[in-house]
Amino acid sequence: MPAVSSNEANMGPEGAADWGELTIDFARFPPHNLAPLLKGLPDDRCQCPHWGTVVKGALTYRYTDGTSETAMAGEAYYARPGHLPLFTPGTETIEFSPTDGLAETMAVIGKNLEAMAAAEA
Repeated sequence: MPAVSSNEANMGPEGAADWGELTIDFARFPPHNLAPLLKGLPDDRCQCPHWGTVVKGALTYRYTDGTSETAMAGEAYYARPGHLPLFTPGTETIEFSPTDGLAETMAVIGKNLEAMAAAEA
């Protein structure tokens, strides 16, 4: 059975590892607003589905249809496409996502980060 720890994923407590068609992501979230980073995706929302568990803290997914869902520490969750994630400070998750869909989202986030850095320079 394949297994990976957060240390193996990226030599530290945070990181990601690809498992075939899935990416497992060990993440910690400082206070931040992801909305500006998702601009350019359909509806300016993440279109990649995610399955995971909240290790610490809480996260809320807000959807384009006006609904929201919150998962607390110790709970598993599914985030359907069309979401905007909101994290309480210090939230930690273990999340599984389709690798291709996550790559598309991360490409847009990367471009937005570059544009924000250029605007600050």
